[in-house]
Amino acid sequence: MNKTRLEAFSDGVLAIIITIMVLEMKVPHGEDFAALAPLLPVFLSYVLSFVYLGIYWNNHHHMLHAARQVSGPVLWANLHLLFWLSLLPFVTGWMGENHFAPVPAALYGMVLLMASIAYWILAHTIVSCEGKDSVLARAIGKDFKGNISVALYVVAIPLAFFNQWLAQLFYVAVAMMWLVPDRRIEKLLAGADHKH
Repeated sequence: MNKTRLEAFSDGVLAIIITIMVLEMKVPHGEDFAALAPLLPVFLSYVLSFVYLGIYWNNHHHMLHAARQVSGPVLWANLHLLFWLSLLPFVTGWMGENHFAPVPAALYGMVLLMASIAYWILAHTIVSCEGKDSVLARAIGKDFKGNISVALYVVAIPLAFFNQWLAQLFYVAVAMMWLVPDRRIEKLLAGADHKH
């Protein structure tokens, strides 16, 4: 199966998710900077989620670039990832509106955790289709950053009930860890191009 439609569909869904998130920020009733102050938690939540979506979009692009084709299981695994990412506008808005309160902060972390697991499933579904010698399989390797991310989410979710600010710090730390795009796939693809 050709992967072009999957890439186009995924890009469209991610663009819609970002649009929904920004539309959740309501225009304040006031004309001075003080009117913006109540929106600060909503804006900070939006920025964090925007960064996360950018990270997923970037890595998803690289992952599909490394794939030669897609199969039925890959399509379903991709939909599974998009499902969890589509919940980001809801948990982002809820967390921002409630000033990073414990329950919304924990649920935000749960969505991030499930999205990271869904991404892992998608990557391994592609690898199972293409073989353990594929470009993606070699690029993923032991997936140190992915495993650390999951561990940080697992710690941050219950931590949100005791110290929601520390939990937020964990979410930011994971985003910072992934902010520099994963170059493993690019390097392997460049090496493969030189061989041809």
